[in-house]
Amino acid sequence: MGRVLVHEFMSLDGYVDAPSWTADYPFAPAMGEAIGAVVGTCSAILLGRRTYEMFAPAWSVRTADDDPGAPFYNGSPKHVVSSTLRDPEWALTTVVGPYSADSIRELKNHTQGDLYVSGSVTLVRAMLADGLVDQLHLFVYPLALGGRLPLFADGVRQPLRLDTCEAYDSGVVHLGYSAA
Repeated sequence: MGRVLVHEFMSLDGYVDAPSWTADYPFAPAMGEAIGAVVGTCSAILLGRRTYEMFAPAWSVRTADDDPGAPFYNGSPKHVVSSTLRDPEWALTTVVGPYSADSIRELKNHTQGDLYVSGSVTLVRAMLADGLVDQLHLFVYPLALGGRLPLFADGVRQPLRLDTCEAYDSGVVHLGYSAA
């Protein structure tokens, strides 16, 4: 049975929308190593439709020479939660269908290795509410954005246990949590 491991770039005030705002902060090699450690146990990728539509054109053309993560993204099975996506073109992609906690549980039960989720905030919020996220890796940037999409919905109480804490010279902090 696989676990769901989530990786998010987050502002200090909890926002996780399209991370173009991270460009002002150097990406430390240690950050790549931390993300690589998360991905290291994963055998498949789980994405929401919007993130899939951003990732597919960007990652499908990358090679290992362009980015060391390219072989994982291009060579792993990709599962997309969507009620609208049809005929995905990115290799090894299947559409799970609309979000259902039961379909995610089934996917976890039938996956050898873990499922990696990046971005996909609508999907992640639903999985958090349903207790389906096993690890949450937040890369918190020293920047407040205000008024954007927060990771946690209003009124959500989400107990977590801190497993990892690592600070980088850029001021970014990696906080790794598991379900409490």
